[in-house]
Amino acid sequence: MLTGSNGFLGKYLIQNLPPMSVKTLNRSNSDYEVDLSVNTPCFKGEFETVIHNAGKAHIIPKSKEEIASFYNVNVIGTKSLLNGLSKFPPKRFVFISSVSVYGLTQGENINETSPLIARDPYGRSKIDTEDIVKKWCEHYNVTCTILRLPLVVGANPPGNLGSLIYGIKNGYYFNIAGGNAKKSMVLASDIAKYILDAAEVGGIYNLTDGIHPTFNELSKSISQNFGKSFVPNMPLFIANILAIIGDLLKDIFPINSYKLSKITSTLTFDDSKARKAFNWNPTPVLKGFKINE
Repeated sequence: MLTGSNGFLGKYLIQNLPPMSVKTLNRSNSDYEVDLSVNTPCFKGEFETVIHNAGKAHIIPKSKEEIASFYNVNVIGTKSLLNGLSKFPPKRFVFISSVSVYGLTQGENINETSPLIARDPYGRSKIDTEDIVKKWCEHYNVTCTILRLPLVVGANPPGNLGSLIYGIKNGYYFNIAGGNAKKSMVLASDIAKYILDAAEVGGIYNLTDGIHPTFNELSKSISQNFGKSFVPNMPLFIANILAIIGDLLKDIFPINSYKLSKITSTLTFDDSKARKAFNWNPTPVLKGFKINE
């Protein structure tokens, strides 16, 4: 069974799973139509493998309601799913988590032993959910796999990557200070390709492409898709001035000091554990990235 099959990553996962044997769970348009943050599902039988991909994606919350929704959707929703599975526990359970659990904005080759110190609502909800999943799987003797993902790349992406593509296409994206900060990324198609192998082994894994492109490399790759050969660059001192203005104007301005720090800081993760455990051998993002399908 796959939860969150209607989402960005879910659509890649459903394409790679055996079509006749997969049941889906979403709020709508699925075999089990359930809002997990409100209701416990009633399943009709046992599943060999459950892939829990449903959840509230990472955004910067702008209200108390949005802050609360991370807990309600990610934590309460997972509890509801596990309660529904308790009568007939699966053999394998895969939880799609995030490198946000590490709570870091910079660093290189961070591995799975790094402490989980996230304090933002999203990162905290993923930490809490990982803990719940691990304890439940141990109690019911279920093979537990947790995949901590960085930026997931694929066609027609949502979120920050979608905004980046839109900005480049329309000519108002700028690299900052050369765009030399490296970021871990991974292709959605590779996650889908290897997820059942990971499910068989169990464990906690970072997944990346192992290359960690810079913003400059990523933006140039995207620009080439639109027949452009030049990506403008903004000097750091100008970006710093704009960030200060953004701190004062809040949400109505596109950049602030926090966003600037993230854009100009390298943050990469080590995936060597996955490479050893289930022969994770991903495609470099810049080689496999398609803007549209």
